[in-house]
Amino acid sequence: MASVLKLEDVSVVRDENSILDSVNWTVEPDERWVVLGPNGAGKTTLLQIAAAAMHPTSGVATVLGEPLGHSDLAELRPRLGFASSALARRIPRNETVLDVVMTAAYAVTGRWNEEYEEIDERRAHRVLSEWNLDHLAERTFGNLSDGEQKRVQIARAVMTDPEILLLDEPAASLDLGGREELLQLLGGYASDPRSPAIIMVTHHVEEIPLGFGNALLLTDGRVAAQGTVADVITSERLSDTFGLQIELTEQDGRYSARARQAAAE
Repeated sequence: MASVLKLEDVSVVRDENSILDSVNWTVEPDERWVVLGPNGAGKTTLLQIAAAAMHPTSGVATVLGEPLGHSDLAELRPRLGFASSALARRIPRNETVLDVVMTAAYAVTGRWNEEYEEIDERRAHRVLSEWNLDHLAERTFGNLSDGEQKRVQIARAVMTDPEILLLDEPAASLDLGGREELLQLLGGYASDPRSPAIIMVTHHVEEIPLGFGNALLLTDGRVAAQGTVADVITSERLSDTFGLQIELTEQDGRYSARARQAAAE
């Protein structure tokens, strides 16, 4: 199978500032990647390129076999699933949860005059059930909790059976219960061999779900490390990436990190 994402010496420069610098990265169809790095490292820009929402300043970005700048984006973007807080802000607050998910079939964020078939509605109900949201189908998006809204965004992103699922900080702002419920669902989805390639951006190792086998660390727009989670998510690499001595612990496949305490004199 061909790679779903291939970046070759990709750089992004804005207002003479380097946001990404000579990034080389390949994602295969059966891989689940987590991308970590400090604020300003270029994580969101990297995800925007993967979502065909931005072209690199230099280098070659190939998404689902289509080189950006030489492909029909109208045909490419429906093959991608994307969830982010920026997209959530475009969803009408009075839209029902069912319609938030179902309108993904037309790549719109508010139901208007589109005509949906019975198969679209059945598909939306099934996806809502898979993400523990079926009981909220007739609730309005604006009246949901943060955790429920995050899960609705992901349900919308998978509604069209994408070939890549892109998640920009899906657990941000969630309380402990909401975060753990979301990570359990993401872990189950990632472990299903029928699921697409997944790329998830996060700031915290505690938010790496089970089932994610690969990690990429970014710092100052450059790749600091990439490979398996076991090889990349280490105290030494995290310390170098975040510029702070980090103590990492792992239990049952989940990680936690804190600053290493200075030894008492």
